[in-house]
Amino acid sequence: MAQSGQDPVSNLADWTGAELLEGYARKSISPVDVTKAVIARIEAYEPQLQALYAFDPSAALKDAEASERRWMRGEALPLDGIPGTIKENIATKGTPVPLGTAARPLDPAPVDAPPAARLREDGVIILAKTTMPDYGMLSSGLSSFHPLSRNPWDVSKNPGGSSAGAGSAAAAGYGPFHIGTDIGGSIRLPAGWCGVFGLKPSFGRIPIDPAYYGRVAGPMTRTVHDAALMMRSLTRPDMRDAMSLPYQDLPWLDLDIDIKGLRIGVMMDSGVGLGLGLALDGEVHASIEAAAKAFAAAGAIIEEVPAFITREMLDGLDDFWRQRAWMDIGALSDDKRALVLPYIHAWAEGGRSLTGAEVYAGMNQMMVMRNAAIAATKDFDFVLSPVSPVVAYAAELASPNHDPEAPFEHIGYTVAFNMSDQPAASVNAGFTKAGLPIGLQIIGRRFDDIGVMRMSRAWETMRGEQREWPKF
Repeated sequence: MAQSGQDPVSNLADWTGAELLEGYARKSISPVDVTKAVIARIEAYEPQLQALYAFDPSAALKDAEASERRWMRGEALPLDGIPGTIKENIATKGTPVPLGTAARPLDPAPVDAPPAARLREDGVIILAKTTMPDYGMLSSGLSSFHPLSRNPWDVSKNPGGSSAGAGSAAAAGYGPFHIGTDIGGSIRLPAGWCGVFGLKPSFGRIPIDPAYYGRVAGPMTRTVHDAALMMRSLTRPDMRDAMSLPYQDLPWLDLDIDIKGLRIGVMMDSGVGLGLGLALDGEVHASIEAAAKAFAAAGAIIEEVPAFITREMLDGLDDFWRQRAWMDIGALSDDKRALVLPYIHAWAEGGRSLTGAEVYAGMNQMMVMRNAAIAATKDFDFVLSPVSPVVAYAAELASPNHDPEAPFEHIGYTVAFNMSDQPAASVNAGFTKAGLPIGLQIIGRRFDDIGVMRMSRAWETMRGEQREWPKF
């Protein structure tokens, strides 16, 4: 239920999904009133945040009315009437998928992709899509198609990316449920910089289409419990994803864990990316260190995880993805190619002259990274690290160092766990003196998504009172 003293009319946009389901069941609130409250929040905040694409309030209200009727008939679906958003690159029927770039044709998607389909089937009211940068290849809200997305905690700062709008929307209270995608940090970075919870699940845990190596979809919410509610739906099977895991009916809402005796590694040095002006920020270091001490006080055994990412691994990853991006961008007409964000064009063009041997070597370095991540973490139940060496940076920049020749310096803590299939979450660790959120990454063993959720919930409990969500 809502916190004591909440005005149910003015604050419905800030209720969690769990609170909304309880209120609907008691018939003390309605999906229509909640949807109207969230629409009002969006209309008030969106001129400053620019987090949304294809916002459709009239369709959302029709869906809310249908949800209200189901609740009144006693036929409610598992997530009936909870408002949410879907990242732009997850197809929703009838909406174009520009992938953040002005160079793509705006053809309506014929069907919902699996994550959107599962949420819609279970009654989630899809308010809008959320913004992303060109081709999803930036940790930024900078796009040649969408307006510049901004961070609700400080609108001069970046929300992160590539799930840029999703992170901003979750922090701003555009409904409780949001879903992003991640191939190198694209859920965890915006979650960390926007102060929300984001889960990059094990590879294949949530069916997705199109599926390719390292790509996952995952929930972005204000609470771990809300993400667990989403996981019950998102993990249902879909034959369109030939790389998905066999379905398991896991106890997503069982979030209790005994910390005592757990072996927890702490990785303060990712091995790369701390040069070029991206040294580990002192306030980030202090927050992660404080989290490790809190787990130690709860009875965990804390040990250091030595750095394992090498320059060769990161450069190989860069070569592979540059060439992959150039396959798309290089195939465009000159007129269309000119529409691509200049930073992305300059980065991708670096793949133009790579030989087949160089691209293969780059892909091989991704496998080397995978093996190194599993070897470095195998003796631990969980590993803690920063999500990023830095906090949110200027909104107008494509990356913290804004250099297409060194684009991945800030993802050294996150990308390895895409390659290794391991689940990893970002949960708020605290704030800088300037009021910017700091993300704590919690990494689990392969396929232990439940464990990562439980550890994240334990940290939510241990960290104490949170700051109020940003208001405009």
